[in-house]
Amino acid sequence: MTITQPDLSVFETLESEVRSYCRGWPTVFDRARGSRMYDEDGHEYLDFFAGAGSLNYGHNNPVLKRALIDYLERDGVTHGLDMSTSAKRAFLQTFQDLVLRPRDLPYKVMFPGPTGTNAVESALKLARKVKGREAIVSFTNAFHGMSLGSLAVTGNAFKRAGAGIPLVHGTPMPFDNYFDGTVEDFLWFERLLEDQGSGLNKPAAVIVETVQGEGGINVARPEWLRALAELCERQDMLLIVDDIQMGCGRTGAFFSFEEAGITPDIVTVSKSISGYGLPMSLCLFKPELDIWEPGEHNGTFRGNNPAFVTATAALESYWADGSAMEKQTRARGEQIEQGLIAICEEHLADVKEYRGRGLVWGMEFHDKERAGRVAHRAFELGLLVETSGPESEVIKLLPALTITPDELDEGLRVLARAVTETA
Repeated sequence: MTITQPDLSVFETLESEVRSYCRGWPTVFDRARGSRMYDEDGHEYLDFFAGAGSLNYGHNNPVLKRALIDYLERDGVTHGLDMSTSAKRAFLQTFQDLVLRPRDLPYKVMFPGPTGTNAVESALKLARKVKGREAIVSFTNAFHGMSLGSLAVTGNAFKRAGAGIPLVHGTPMPFDNYFDGTVEDFLWFERLLEDQGSGLNKPAAVIVETVQGEGGINVARPEWLRALAELCERQDMLLIVDDIQMGCGRTGAFFSFEEAGITPDIVTVSKSISGYGLPMSLCLFKPELDIWEPGEHNGTFRGNNPAFVTATAALESYWADGSAMEKQTRARGEQIEQGLIAICEEHLADVKEYRGRGLVWGMEFHDKERAGRVAHRAFELGLLVETSGPESEVIKLLPALTITPDELDEGLRVLARAVTETA
């Protein structure tokens, strides 16, 4: 594919240096549909990024788009803070009927604000309010957001440094397999909790991702998650599962913790909950934890009614039919795994390992800069992939759940070529 030099002048002269994704993909995107994006010059890109997990049902999904257009054309409420609206009622009822009740989950639903980090902030605040303690335990290589409370439980040193102030009341513990299986699970954590001389303040809660996306596609074993849930119950700590990127079917089941058979006390959801890429997040928690005073955590844009509309349409379209979407995602995941196995076998000396679940996969290289080169070459070949991990050493595959088998095969062929051509 030949790419002409796009006009990026206004972005380079006016937009802040903080911009990032556009540096890896130096073109001007103009339209998108399904798993394809197109730039102003008509070049086509297969999307294995999916809005960092915000577009599980693809770009401009026609069913969701129709629901949104119909709502706007009838002058449906767009901004409503936390007022009761018909769009919110429809979403809450559908979420209860199609997601919570079939899984026997008792959660209350809170709309904390439009972004994932806002959901995490509300979860941390609620846990501290309920337990009357300040400390929160997180895990190595965790990522929970870019606001101060979320950064305090995030592992990445570069992102934490951006806070500019000390990040307090968070204590990291080793994530699953952090010591390559040489240390018993939670040995250090439980010893600190029980030792009066450890210096660890009694935590209010533990926050965890079942699959660490930004941390490098680190997959927690179901038995590790179950042991963590049991530890939290024994030690009177709340368990918060951050399902912002891995929820909404990304790993197969609607919630990523379902496979482990646990019921977290608090769950944060965002990204693909709106289905259309519209800002929306949820904080879910057990009813006995709902001790908020009215307005104690609020926000101007927590009532994004167009997002309620597309979220309802997404649930009705993809989650009303029992486990059909889950089975499809697992099948697509097996297809990706086979493609990664082939790449690894061809490049045994270069690839350290691959790992993933459902439709989130990572491939780590021994040469930590190789992943960046592969992502750049993939872009030149018409494939959008990002990197992850503390040193961006992992190629991250995050295609839409609605991607076709042919599109997956196409993308995997391009990825294989990019790996070969960056050797």
